Amino acid sequence: MSAPTRPVVVTGVGLVSALGDSAPELWQALAAGRSGISEITAFDTAGLSCRRGGSIDGFDPRETLGQANFRPLDRTGRLATVAAARALDDSGHGGADRGDRTDHAGEAEIGLVLGTMFGSVHTISEFDRRALVAGPQYAKPLDFANSVINAAAGQAAIWHHLTGVNGTISGGTTAGVQAIAYGADLVAGGRVDAVLAGGAEELCFESFLGFDRGGLTAGADDEPAAAVPFHARRRGFLPAEGAALLMLESEAAARSRGARVLAQVRGHATAFDPSRGRDPERAAATVERVARWALDSAGVAAEDVALLSASASGSPSGDRSEARGVASALCGRARELPVTAVKALLGEALGASGAFQTVAALGSLARGTAPGISGLDATDEGFPLPLAGPDERPVDPAGVALVVAVGLDGNVSALVISGGEDLGSGSP
Repeated sequence: MSAPTRPVVVTGVGLVSALGDSAPELWQALAAGRSGISEITAFDTAGLSCRRGGSIDGFDPRETLGQANFRPLDRTGRLATVAAARALDDSGHGGADRGDRTDHAGEAEIGLVLGTMFGSVHTISEFDRRALVAGPQYAKPLDFANSVINAAAGQAAIWHHLTGVNGTISGGTTAGVQAIAYGADLVAGGRVDAVLAGGAEELCFESFLGFDRGGLTAGADDEPAAAVPFHARRRGFLPAEGAALLMLESEAAARSRGARVLAQVRGHATAFDPSRGRDPERAAATVERVARWALDSAGVAAEDVALLSASASGSPSGDRSEARGVASALCGRARELPVTAVKALLGEALGASGAFQTVAALGSLARGTAPGISGLDATDEGFPLPLAGPDERPVDPAGVALVVAVGLDGNVSALVISGGEDLGSGSP
């Protein structure tokens, strides 16, 4: 939580989502209230209470990476590798052809920090299933290479010749925010000059089944409000997938190469709730503590916060605790604060969610307006964030955005970002 020793800026964004494949597309879809939620067709949902999610139908890495051998990459690896290519291109560090070149002399050393909840869980399951059913000799060697949590980060780094720090943050649904925070610390401390940071997650039967049986999903389609963040009739979330990566650089490095400065990472914080959300008072107190710490680390006050990007996904208890905790941290400012929640239209993308929230927040700072929370026409009695609703709200571009991520496992993280002078014409 210490103040950065070097200013850390965002110079590019790359993503793959059910709402578009660029930061402008994502923000415009959110502003228009267009949903990325659809009936799941990638796997059989018969017998499950929930059959909807934020799946990316028709995803083809060849559209970005060209004709190549994708066999070593599973779906999580492909999502991360495509997002990395787009972020590299958007930041001016070279795009999909970077890994094809043999001469990398003079290029900046770029690292990668990827957040994920499950990693390649489908690949792991298929590897184990084949070995158990058909015998160990029939297990696929290529699947084995992707059966570790850091496989996607490693595969993306190999593909794009990223020779800097390579790390994986397995922090549940807070992993995307934690990865950006860790990447910013690496840059701020002088460990690297540039690092891609964000999250990636695949939507697959194995994780979907677990959430559904655990009673965490929104269930059947008969109640549209069931998965709307902060809604009085919310019942749970809709699982989703995607990848989003931000190029983080030291301000000096970005200026030296004439890069656009889209935003600045000002501060962050993380804490753990031992009750894992089961104790509402402790859960709210943890969110409050993290929000206060993040603002302190950024050197800003509650009145400087111009936007809240909430983690809310439709969880009955989680959404309530988050709202209470943020409101306590921001005191009277909470009643004047525009609130957005991307999971209303994207679904719960787990380890990628925090990165999507951050990208959307950049767009709101750039345009001076925050998309409303689609479908939010009724909140709990005494709800402490009155500007949360379906309508767009004006945002002061000179203020900061507070991005909050609340995990299913007790992790809580927050990120504070401010706009850059090039945001108005930049990619977000």
